Amino acid sequence: MEHELTYADVLAARDLLAGHLPVTPMWSYPALDAVTGATVYVKHENVQPVGAFKVRGGLTLLATMAPAQRARGLVTYSTGNHAQSLAHACAEFGAPCTVVMPATASMEKVRAVRALGATAVLHGADMAAAQERAEQLAADDDRHLVSPADTPALLAGVGTAYLEIFEARPDLDAVVVPVGSGTGAAAACLVAAKLAPDCRVVAVQSSAAPAAHDSWRAGACVRRPDRTAVEGLATGRGFTLPQQLMRAGLADFRLVSDTQIFEAQRLLASHAHTLAEAAGAAALAAVLADPDGFVGQRIAVVCTGGNASAAEIAALADRAADAVAGHVQD
Repeated sequence: MEHELTYADVLAARDLLAGHLPVTPMWSYPALDAVTGATVYVKHENVQPVGAFKVRGGLTLLATMAPAQRARGLVTYSTGNHAQSLAHACAEFGAPCTVVMPATASMEKVRAVRALGATAVLHGADMAAAQERAEQLAADDDRHLVSPADTPALLAGVGTAYLEIFEARPDLDAVVVPVGSGTGAAAACLVAAKLAPDCRVVAVQSSAAPAAHDSWRAGACVRRPDRTAVEGLATGRGFTLPQQLMRAGLADFRLVSDTQIFEAQRLLASHAHTLAEAAGAAALAAVLADPDGFVGQRIAVVCTGGNASAAEIAALADRAADAVAGHVQD
């Protein structure tokens, strides 16, 4: 770990990103409010250039690296959105980039990485195998290995999303953040402590891949089986830096089922005009799963990404058809 992450790092990241990324919108939708019983503000990170919030971290990392270090090239491992983030940033700064992705990664995300000029290496059945291969490639070629979660510059960049949220809505009662590795929730804790100390930061993860949740509960990083179909939440272990920040500032950490996430994905499409990938709907799923806990409150839910695969979109259409059929029968 390079250094302890601070709020000042997030402010510096905003200055670095000002010439690269506009502020993303955050809107409320009356139809969604009616379903949840709360005032829900959707932070639309799905409209970023790579379709996900992680682009903030990738650009911040490359902007803070020395030219000689960038020239050596970067290697990382990812199921997709971090991969695209780093590939996009490397293309912006002219740095070689290799991403190791599990062999099960969606081909849409593999194509996107390659279209950005990066080398995508498919290896192994899960992130653990992809990480091992990335470490080997970085060591063999003397390239910079980028951890998708234990890299402070990535979290500093991600934190700029929460500057935007709290500056736009300083009166929030809670912000709900999907967790894979935990960079988003960790950055939210850091920024909330400065700008909105009375706002609860609530993390949410799939119950089929609970490593970050169980790490937070245990107070130490643990490994857990990763059986989720929600690609953006598919991590099998806790990460040190995000866990450190979440332990300091997280109000609660919820688990929801994949089925609940898919239903929230459908509601975002039908009630908020938003095509989210499943991970991007997890925050809304947590609100829907606990209506009594959020009723009457002002809640920001972070739609972390919109990179839904063709299979996800097809399944979403099927669920929408089933919902319509159910209403007709009623």
